[in-house]
Amino acid sequence: MQPSVPSPPRRVARLLRTSLFAQVAVALVLGVIVGRLWPGVAADLQPLGDGFTRLIKTIISPLVFCVVVVGIAKAGDLKAFGRIGLKALVWFEVASTFALVIGLLAANIVQPGSGMNVDPATLDASAVDAKTGGGSLPSTTEFVVNALPTSFVGAFAENSLLQVLVLACLVGAALLHLGHTRVPKVLPAIEQAQEIVFAVVGFVMRLAPIAVFGATAVLIGNYGLGVIETYGKLIALCYAAAALFIALLAVALRVVTGLSLWKFLRYIRAEMLLALGTASTESVMPRVMQKLRRAGARDDAVGLVLPTGYSFNLDGASLYLSIGTLFIAQAVGVDLGLSEQITVILVLMLTSKGMAGIPGSAFLALSATASSLGAVPAGAVALLLGVDRIMDSMRVVTNLLGNCVAVFAVSRWEGALDLEQARKVLDGDVPEESAGTENPLGADATTGAAGGVPPQPVKETASDPA
Repeated sequence: MQPSVPSPPRRVARLLRTSLFAQVAVALVLGVIVGRLWPGVAADLQPLGDGFTRLIKTIISPLVFCVVVVGIAKAGDLKAFGRIGLKALVWFEVASTFALVIGLLAANIVQPGSGMNVDPATLDASAVDAKTGGGSLPSTTEFVVNALPTSFVGAFAENSLLQVLVLACLVGAALLHLGHTRVPKVLPAIEQAQEIVFAVVGFVMRLAPIAVFGATAVLIGNYGLGVIETYGKLIALCYAAAALFIALLAVALRVVTGLSLWKFLRYIRAEMLLALGTASTESVMPRVMQKLRRAGARDDAVGLVLPTGYSFNLDGASLYLSIGTLFIAQAVGVDLGLSEQITVILVLMLTSKGMAGIPGSAFLALSATASSLGAVPAGAVALLLGVDRIMDSMRVVTNLLGNCVAVFAVSRWEGALDLEQARKVLDGDVPEESAGTENPLGADATTGAAGGVPPQPVKETASDPA
């Protein structure tokens, strides 16, 4: 007797019950509908997205601390950890510089702001101050000093990712120095805390569809779809440039590791959709860290490269800033020569590193760049106020993929990538729940781990050293 085939409604119901990707996709569509039809109601849904983001942020610092400490302690080589950090910074600088150059080339070819003939005197510069809260980007010295914690608890209380990384490196180094015999209970305790944090991630991720629904409804309700018509040329250019950069990332990943970026994108499709819906890469950092570990990247590489990339490797933001700078110059009729455009690259290479976590940071970086050029009025940055939120999707996708590719590339470079495991996971040979790709709690919530089973240990040696 043949088993009965579930009816289409039952299959859809099962998919919605078990697939985070399907849940988030439906929430995204509902958010667009509510924002378009009832913008007044949509404005009241802001707390849905904000609440989810706040919950995720409470998890990030302890998760990064645990992963980095365990990674250093298990790797057993502090010099290797230092090499990973140095190689990550080299990759970040090369990638972000490529993004800046691609943005400038695209803006020079397409000329998105030409013909607008905007009078800077008619622009409301105070709107930019309202957007940024009157803040400013830190100088290079301030950025470095602020990365050093003033207290152990304060780094976690302020959710300062770089400070937490510094503390984690110090604790991991201390564990290596003391050895497991002198402090035998510390490392197991941190590992157990890590398991608890991943379980909390699973619980919080059940709220992801609600967060996406609220954030999407607010976006459409506040800005509508008319802004796309007004800034259509600029939006199309930014997204096309981002697509070109992602294609280059795919080539780089294939050359360095032999892995497919398309397969990896399919592997993290639920997290990517969530990041798009909430316009935040922070909202998916815990899950992406977990998936990178299960895809063969060693704990110490994941724990150092991904969180550091959130501050040093903002490829999508670099693309947007370079295109945005030339857009406002073209809009007010200022022709920037080669020397001025080289200045734009140099200034943005510095200002883009201090953007993470600062309200209105893109406008602060654009204002600083305009001021350094002298020829472009800083108030012209107000031209981008109406379109900035629409660019979030481009920035989020590019930033997230750029940092994930950096993890794989640096891991391969350092011999900290299990290529066999990576291929199995990306090809779908590992069961879905083992890879943690769908239901955040799995079929059996009593296991207490995100993805349905406790995270599996990652092999300590690479199967194919660089």
